[in-house]
Amino acid sequence: MIKNSLKTLDKQKLRRWLGVFFITLFIPGALLVQQSYTRLKWETFHQHQRMAEELSERIDSSLGDLLEKENQRPFTDYAFLNIAGDASAGFLQRSPLSNFPPESEIPGLLGYFQVDASGVLNTPLVPDDQSLSQSESYGINAKELDQRLSLQNQIQGILAAQNNRIRAPDVALNDMEVLAEAVEERLVSDALESAPVAQSAARKKVSLGKVEDLQLQQTYQKKESIVAKLKSTEPELVSRQSKVQISKSAPAPRFEQNVLPEASRDFYSSSLQNDSAADAPVERDKLRVKTFESEIDPFELQLLESGHFMLFRKVWLNEQRYIQGMLIKQNEFLDASVKQAFSSTGLSDMSNLLVAYKSDVLAAFSGRSNSGYLTDRRELMGEQLYQMRLSDPLSDLQLIYSIIQLPMGAGGQVIVWLGIVLASVLLGGVYLMYRLGVRQIDLVNQQQNFVSAVSHELKTPLTSIRMYGEMLREGWASEDKKRSYYDFIFDESERLSRLINNVLQLARMTRNEQQAELSECEVASLLRDIQSKITVQLERADYTLDLFCDESTKAATIEVDTDWLTQIMINLVDNAIKFSADSEMKKVELSCQGMANHQVSFTIRDFGPGIDKAQLKQIFKLFYRTENELTRETTGTGIGLSLVQQMVTSMGGTVAVENRKPGAAFSVTFPIKTL
Repeated sequence: MIKNSLKTLDKQKLRRWLGVFFITLFIPGALLVQQSYTRLKWETFHQHQRMAEELSERIDSSLGDLLEKENQRPFTDYAFLNIAGDASAGFLQRSPLSNFPPESEIPGLLGYFQVDASGVLNTPLVPDDQSLSQSESYGINAKELDQRLSLQNQIQGILAAQNNRIRAPDVALNDMEVLAEAVEERLVSDALESAPVAQSAARKKVSLGKVEDLQLQQTYQKKESIVAKLKSTEPELVSRQSKVQISKSAPAPRFEQNVLPEASRDFYSSSLQNDSAADAPVERDKLRVKTFESEIDPFELQLLESGHFMLFRKVWLNEQRYIQGMLIKQNEFLDASVKQAFSSTGLSDMSNLLVAYKSDVLAAFSGRSNSGYLTDRRELMGEQLYQMRLSDPLSDLQLIYSIIQLPMGAGGQVIVWLGIVLASVLLGGVYLMYRLGVRQIDLVNQQQNFVSAVSHELKTPLTSIRMYGEMLREGWASEDKKRSYYDFIFDESERLSRLINNVLQLARMTRNEQQAELSECEVASLLRDIQSKITVQLERADYTLDLFCDESTKAATIEVDTDWLTQIMINLVDNAIKFSADSEMKKVELSCQGMANHQVSFTIRDFGPGIDKAQLKQIFKLFYRTENELTRETTGTGIGLSLVQQMVTSMGGTVAVENRKPGAAFSVTFPIKTL
């Protein structure tokens, strides 16, 4: 069955089998590349997830260190003056927080404040009211004092907008119940949730939207969690959960001893009269000092309606409650503590970083734009890479990473190029196999046509020769016809000899068994030999020969194989006779002329119908015939012109064909031999 199918294989079947072969190899190869690429995407996602985790922990650790320093700050630093050194010495100096502008390692700090048990707000920027008029004694000039007061009023205004019960220092409030309500409900509790309608406008100013509205997908998170469960052991999971739980646990309140002066109007006035320097000590006999124990709660974070962050702590001193804290500019704080760290990593090239407070998105930093903020919620949608809450007191802040695109990386490039190479090799291989198969099919068809043509070319003249030979042997031919019978037998035998010689010559040349024997010859001598050979051939076909050659060209010398050149001309003349048999002009032209590039061209021209333009480049192919084997009217095997081209090329020449009006002209060109 296979042999029979191979024998009857045609181009359509070849395309079908090669298509099946291509699909059979392409589908597994494509699946392999796709699976490798998918696995690489998972691994790349996991790597960047670890990067996001490490970055988040680094941000959390950095902010935790800064807040720990603030948490360890003593209660007395929030006053403009405090006791310096040994308490028994009774020396006062300016607080470290009294510098202007306020200095702190916390980025975006606006200023520190303190709300005492009476609901009165003070800042360490401005001296007590009793010594405010003598501020120059503390090294504060009038211009700087105005700036300090302006900043204090700004802090006062921001807190007053959040809580209308916090008042300036010149207003007294003695109702402790009202004070407790003000502090607990407005500073400590979540006031935004208690009044959603009143706060909606303010929320829009500080929020880009809700986290749940972003509809962040967690496809990779689910896949990675399955892989993590398969790879992780239970003790490792318990250990990691314990570590996270410990890191997120809130610190306990701490106790400290505070040394406070008993301030009075006489004390401040006397101290200002006796001291002129800003940090000058006050005499001990004019300063009464008391020591108290205070309980200081950890810091808490609150997002105000103005968009500022408020870090505050409750301090219990002598059974009275104080609120101490600082106001932080949101944008500057997030830019310095989050955006800079994010932009310095490779995560900024493939993800967005969202900063959310509770369920509200405060900021979005994008690796695609240095501006960093997105206002269109649709631009925030994507695949969630990682999410983490910061440690207390910033536990209401979340860092959410969403993917823009996974970077390809070196491994991805290798897989892509490998896929391209495999696809190219497969496509190229199938294409080359198809071309090879088509050529083999064409060659088989041409060989079959050649066998048919040779059979026809041999059988017809042999039959005629046998018939005329029998007639002559039996004496059936009259004396006047014997001559024509002898001529016919001679012509047919000559044609058979040329056919056999062509076949043998082609066989020898294709096996490289015969090479041209080149010798230097004059063009005039070659023309005489060619003319003597083709004249008889033309006369028997009732054709005439026109010979043209200028004298200068006849004297030229070329290097050729004379036998080969004669065979070439005979084949070209035979071809001209066959394809111009129906023309009115029974004539063949043989001409030679010198070319401008020191070459000599021999041209054989007939006056037939010419050659179709589509076949001009095909006629020199082996076994090619312009007519169908079943309907052809001319003799020939399709090897004559192919043999002509191979012989001319072997002698270092070129052959060309062009249509004339009428007829076609074949030109054989050789270089002139120069001395």
